[in-house]
Amino acid sequence: MRLAFVAYDGMTALDFIGVYDPLIRLKTMGFVKDLDWEICARTDVVVESGGLAFIPTEVARPFQGYDVLIVPGGLGSRVLVASSEFVEWLKTGSACKIKASVCTGALLLGAAGYLTGRRATTHPSAFGELRPYCGCVVEQRIVEDGDVITAGGVTSSIDLGLYLCEKVAGREAREKIRLRIDYPSTNEFCGP
Repeated sequence: MRLAFVAYDGMTALDFIGVYDPLIRLKTMGFVKDLDWEICARTDVVVESGGLAFIPTEVARPFQGYDVLIVPGGLGSRVLVASSEFVEWLKTGSACKIKASVCTGALLLGAAGYLTGRRATTHPSAFGELRPYCGCVVEQRIVEDGDVITAGGVTSSIDLGLYLCEKVAGREAREKIRLRIDYPSTNEFCGP
């Protein structure tokens, strides 16, 4: 299984790390031995909104061959929705079995056309911006609709990471990872 973690200037670091950490534990804790991942960006270095720099492992490559595409949010997402180059790059992930976002990363999935007619969520402050892209904005931490999974505000990134862990490796794996990261249990998920 191959994961593509999208990174871009102006993203929120916790949106990225909150989902990244539980998912890579699927491999490091021995649940999914054939798990691989890349940090994918359009530039050689990405600087998140607080100044923390990330170095991508893949630059400007299409998303063909990945199973899961994960897009974080942040102030930079509001600029990138108008970037045809960035949006076209995201569209190369159309064959990914799961397209997921945290916070305003949903705006980017929407701009790429992945949310048309679907239920989705984002940070509550961006509900109005999300409405034109989707069928229905849902006020939940996690919303799954077909092959798209969106998560609410910043801290929901950890919820999304654990949710994806369960989809990939089952409830027991998710629970063991949740306990390892000392994260409280939550049942605020909204499935299909």
